[in-house]
Amino acid sequence: MTIAIGKAMQEGRNLLEPEAYELLAAYGVAVPGHRFVSSAEQAEEAAAEVGYPVVAKIVAPDILHKTEVGGVLLNLNDAAAVRAAYRHIVERSRQAKAALKGILIARMAPPGTEVIAGLTQDAQFGPVVMFGLGGVFVEVYRDVSFRLVPLTEPDAVAMIREIKAFPILQGIRGGRSADLTALADLLLTVSRMGQENPEIAEMDLNPIIVYEKGLSVVDARVLLHHEAAAA
Repeated sequence: MTIAIGKAMQEGRNLLEPEAYELLAAYGVAVPGHRFVSSAEQAEEAAAEVGYPVVAKIVAPDILHKTEVGGVLLNLNDAAAVRAAYRHIVERSRQAKAALKGILIARMAPPGTEVIAGLTQDAQFGPVVMFGLGGVFVEVYRDVSFRLVPLTEPDAVAMIREIKAFPILQGIRGGRSADLTALADLLLTVSRMGQENPEIAEMDLNPIIVYEKGLSVVDARVLLHHEAAAA
């Protein structure tokens, strides 16, 4: 159990996004440069540290879908925009009666191919890894694959190849191909996280931006199964 998970379990809550980033980084998964801040001044300083453009995100344990409350502002290119974004998110959290913990300032990832990976719990078989095309497409097309934990390398490769959108990852019609090796490694890592952290009830990494070389997880949600602590 990581420190972040242990603390969240003690407090009876899920991981905050900065903690989810911490968990991923502990497993060697690439995440954007980021800072967790609690004032407009800190937000401005954080943006300068991680480098523009940045994204500002609400961090509140009772908000699972940040965009639905106006809690995500993208492509902030200067200090004035960051300060305005901070004030906007504070106001939206107040309107939503959310328990605001702070705001995450993160470097905007360059564009690439968006995919999703995740971990869910099957009532009969236990942890299951999921993979598919990311962003809004996963909700529209439901083009995903599943495998039981633990994954083998052939499992991870097969998961990637069997989605209908696989030609997009290959670079259809002259498009840039995605780093399939990095994707397979990520799925194996998600599987290992599920094995080593039974407290994780659900994990959504969406979107993951995949490049010709490497990838970056730019949004992460980790829900905990608190009964696991007493098992």
